[in-house]
Amino acid sequence: MDNLFQLQMHKRSPLADRMRPTKLEEFIGQENIVGKGKLLRRAIETDSLTSSIFFGPPGCGKTTLASIIANETKSDFIKINAVSTGVKDMRAIIEKAKTNLELYGKATYVILDECHRWTKTQSDTILPAIESGVIRFIGSTTENPMISMTAAIVSRCRVFQFYPLSKDDILITIDRAITDGNNGYGDKDIRIEKEAKEHLAMIANGDVRSALNALELAVESTSADEDGVIHITKEIAEESIQKRMINIDDEHFYNMLSAFCKSLRGSDSNAALAWFARMIYAGVDPRIIARRMIAHASEDVGLANSGAMIQAVTAAKALEMVGMPEARLSLAQAIIYICESPKSNSVVAAVDKAFSDVENYTDEPVPTHLRDTSYKGANKLGNGIGYKYPHDFEGHYVDQQYMPNSIKDRKYYVPSEQGQEKNIVQLQKQRGKK
Repeated sequence: MDNLFQLQMHKRSPLADRMRPTKLEEFIGQENIVGKGKLLRRAIETDSLTSSIFFGPPGCGKTTLASIIANETKSDFIKINAVSTGVKDMRAIIEKAKTNLELYGKATYVILDECHRWTKTQSDTILPAIESGVIRFIGSTTENPMISMTAAIVSRCRVFQFYPLSKDDILITIDRAITDGNNGYGDKDIRIEKEAKEHLAMIANGDVRSALNALELAVESTSADEDGVIHITKEIAEESIQKRMINIDDEHFYNMLSAFCKSLRGSDSNAALAWFARMIYAGVDPRIIARRMIAHASEDVGLANSGAMIQAVTAAKALEMVGMPEARLSLAQAIIYICESPKSNSVVAAVDKAFSDVENYTDEPVPTHLRDTSYKGANKLGNGIGYKYPHDFEGHYVDQQYMPNSIKDRKYYVPSEQGQEKNIVQLQKQRGKK
């Protein structure tokens, strides 16, 4: 620490901040990119890292690794803020970096946390400097940069994907925090039950910051016994971190929704319920799930089991009437019904062909025998002449042209042999349709 004031500020900062590693050998997790011999590790050790984006869920080490790079590099480094650093500030930083490179051959790292918050104007300002190598940009973000950031920036950076820390990684960090005398609780006599540590590591769900925040709350809120020992039981740990956190940024939300929809289509009710539960637990609006079920009832089940649509719409109505959490039973019932129903995509295939033909065939008058006859004088125009009323014929069916003239031989709906559509196949055969 540079001075007494900074030392006092450090001691008062949250445990998760105090325990942030400052050296590469202290860094835990992400072995896939910073393990021995890996590209990112070699680049950091040789001070040759080019512009990069660190992308991953909260608490997995993105900002920490960027700080380690800043501490270990021989280059200049500047930390900027996506909100407060304006275009004028950015130009001054670039100018200084250019001077350092030209006069002293010294590179400059610009480190930006939550870089997805950058505006297009800010991105455009720094783009030429990244491209020419005047600065080395390191951005960290919880959002998928391919979606949330300017494509020009992403194309000029190496994207490193970070993953949630493992349970073992978090257990190591908890042990460090308890025994570290400088930054952690090494100066206290803390006895933490194995089950308590296991609970913190499990509920943290890969987020080491969440685990350390819970540990800090547990220690600071628990009085020492007469021997000066602070006992952290599983019950105390459960009170300190009550609910598992699930990352629900835009990308993960759409990935989970995609997995849910594919599970419905794939007739896997267990998987569909698993994704349903995760989305509801993470706070996803259940109406979104209900709408997707209604869509899939037609898209993937269709007339193979017409009851699927009834179940989906009824579940959506139940959600509207009774709300959550009671409506989760109705939603789950519809999910299982759709999954376990026979599948057919004949409805979606039929309507897609019909809409495609609207674009590819010329619009034309409706055939005369199908035209409106409800107004006075329609018969003088020939409307309805030649029309055969189906109920006047055996089986309440008669063969006649209903299609527009230009596509009269087109066939859209082709029933499958699945479920109730078998009956439709038989009925079409009786009517002489192939």
